[in-house]
Amino acid sequence: MRNFFLVLAALLPLSLAAQQPVVLHSHNDYNRTAPFWEAYSQHCRSIEADVHWHDGQLLVGHDVEDLKPENTFLRMYVDPIVRTFRANGGKMWAGSPDRLMLMVELKSPTEPELSEVIKLLEQFPDVFCSPDGVQISITGNTPAKEHFCDYPAWVGYDGDIRDNYTPEQLERVALVSNSFRMFAKKWNGKGRMIDPELDAVKAAIAKVHSWGKPIRFWEAPEGTTAYFTFWKLGVDIINTDKPAVASLFFSDWGNKNFIMGKHEVQAGVTGTKKLDAATRSFSGFQNEKLQLSQRVPTYTPTYFNDGAKKKIKNVILLIGDGMGLNQVMAAAYANNRELTMLNMKSVGIQYYNPNDDFIGDSASGGSALATGEVSWTRHISSNKDGSEEYSPLTDYFKAMGKATGVVSLGDIADATPAVFYGHTSERDSTDKITSYWLTSDVDLICGPGTSYVERPRKDGLDMLNGIKANGYSYTKNATAVDQVSGKLICLDDRMGAYATEETLPFLADITRASIQKLSKDSKKGFFLMVEGAKIDYAGHSDCFPASVIEEFSFDLAVAEALKFADSNGETLVVVTADHETGGLTLLDGDLETGHVLAVYNSDDHTPTVVPVYAYGPGSREFIGTYLNVEIARTIKKLVTK
Repeated sequence: MRNFFLVLAALLPLSLAAQQPVVLHSHNDYNRTAPFWEAYSQHCRSIEADVHWHDGQLLVGHDVEDLKPENTFLRMYVDPIVRTFRANGGKMWAGSPDRLMLMVELKSPTEPELSEVIKLLEQFPDVFCSPDGVQISITGNTPAKEHFCDYPAWVGYDGDIRDNYTPEQLERVALVSNSFRMFAKKWNGKGRMIDPELDAVKAAIAKVHSWGKPIRFWEAPEGTTAYFTFWKLGVDIINTDKPAVASLFFSDWGNKNFIMGKHEVQAGVTGTKKLDAATRSFSGFQNEKLQLSQRVPTYTPTYFNDGAKKKIKNVILLIGDGMGLNQVMAAAYANNRELTMLNMKSVGIQYYNPNDDFIGDSASGGSALATGEVSWTRHISSNKDGSEEYSPLTDYFKAMGKATGVVSLGDIADATPAVFYGHTSERDSTDKITSYWLTSDVDLICGPGTSYVERPRKDGLDMLNGIKANGYSYTKNATAVDQVSGKLICLDDRMGAYATEETLPFLADITRASIQKLSKDSKKGFFLMVEGAKIDYAGHSDCFPASVIEEFSFDLAVAEALKFADSNGETLVVVTADHETGGLTLLDGDLETGHVLAVYNSDDHTPTVVPVYAYGPGSREFIGTYLNVEIARTIKKLVTK
């Protein structure tokens, strides 16, 4: 196996799992619109040129009749490679250790063509004859294996799985290439290979790897399923006639895959500039921390009061910001199809088109969920010009003598929490939004954002004294809110951090403490909104692993709500989203390993419908498909004086 890893070390980057997990081979590269350059721009680390010795020249083309005098091997490949290599200080890609393999297919008899190729390349010894230079692999009319060593040591060869090599001959084999149709005649790249063909492909890969060599299949199907299948099987070099398509599929690989358990991940931070003013300081997701060592526990409710037609004392509304159906199912698949919210039997679908656009944002979507009124983008529970304030559910429940709470893992002045206590025609007006704390009747406001009370403000308000004058206590410990009775503003900046394995239960702990506080504060019941904000951040950042982990964090909070509902018997739990972010598409995966492959089709909100899950008395009223305003309206209908 030593030679195998030496070859891979030469071909693959140090950050293999982080960037592209395979070498892409630009097959028949001379057929591209821009030969060499198209493959090079897509970071294909293996490029193939069919070369003929014709009329005293090395010409590039598939057949003799395709040859043109101007299409010389020197002009099309050697010159651009030499210029690029030298311009980058002895590397093919600036700042990257990746080597290029130039596969030269000899279309004419081995001699004199191979000697002419060697003679040309020897004119540039720093590029083609150096251990750190471009790797040369000869294919097509290669010399007999007994003559491999008759040529310079920097010349490698394309091997054949059907051959047997001596150790000395095997040293000269750069890779092994065979037709995929030798092993699988039926598979077209869709669905799963039949077992006999799959076994034959696996055996071929194992044999080549036992030689210590990378493997490539030509005549292989292409496409999403084919690429993922070859990657999963361990094919080292993927043959492609579509470099741009294949490169896009494998690019940023770490951010497209989640695997349950510790594994090699992309180093660095994945972030976005797409967030709004309140959340723009979010520093991004540290990729190395986006891992879980084991599956996440779920809660199965008792269903004792589920769907019952009885009095509802408490309502817990949980909003997964940016959470579409695929965000939910991605986490479920990673967790062997288990999520607590999927145990809720009453399921609906809501769409969220605002008054002024096709696609909603957190302000319009959140306002509709909070007030039952169709809103406008960027508006916080108000009409178009901001002259009329729409009354949120917190006001409705407070008028009934119930306690109310707003909890968010996003900035506490961001749109989703703000719609439950503030009003403005512009979601970025955070000072105006937080000024509502000076008159608010909401009993618990909890989230990150200490600066809103601890920094000097442009409007001159003394927020800390102001909120105290409004009857609020102030704390920075979100998991201990149940230890403070009465009105409370908790600004805990730990809530602004993304979820990791160590902090995964954090939102659940806060939810449990918030439920306990509101239960003690009012014997008449309570309304609590809990937001899992960073599912949305992950979508804006194209960071799929973060989405999965944030979804688990949110689901653990859902479990706390259901546990309380089961212990109480008079609690309605509703789980939904304000909108979907990213147009997430699930492509493939493996239930056994908890591996899910997914891509975002956008870095913004989409009009994709989002789920509604309900549990407890009245939960059946949420089954169906409807506009988002119906959720608040249904809650009001079910919970009356």
